[in-house]
Amino acid sequence: MSDKFVKFEDWEKTVPDFIKKDSLWESLYYRVALYLYDLVWDDCEILQKDFRAKNNVGQVVRSSGGISANMEEAAGRGIGTPDYVRILKISLDEIRETRGWYYRSRHALPSELLEHRFKVIDRLKALVVNTLNSHKGNLGKKK
Repeated sequence: MSDKFVKFEDWEKTVPDFIKKDSLWESLYYRVALYLYDLVWDDCEILQKDFRAKNNVGQVVRSSGGISANMEEAAGRGIGTPDYVRILKISLDEIRETRGWYYRSRHALPSELLEHRFKVIDRLKALVVNTLNSHKGNLGKKK
């Protein structure tokens, strides 16, 4: 992706079919997490150019990649199971960490870009929180 403000809907069209065929693709939170990771990937080009921000690159790549990776692991444990909820909470932690790394990188990134990224992150956080809230009744239950 070369356009720093590629729209989510346009980005979705670029995702290969083998990813879209996975049942997890049906979850909007997963699609937004993958979108965010691609945005992070592009933003690292900017961060690499500022010697003060170079150390943030590995951190933001790791935390943003951990979001979708934990979603994949959670889904493998069975949607709605206590283990699913526990691992999805880890994704939420990674979302918060990614937001923090963007904040710490704010001096090296354009303000319009940051505003867009924070909106994507906040949307993703809301989607995951809503999903977790929908499974609150499953906490403590064994399946």
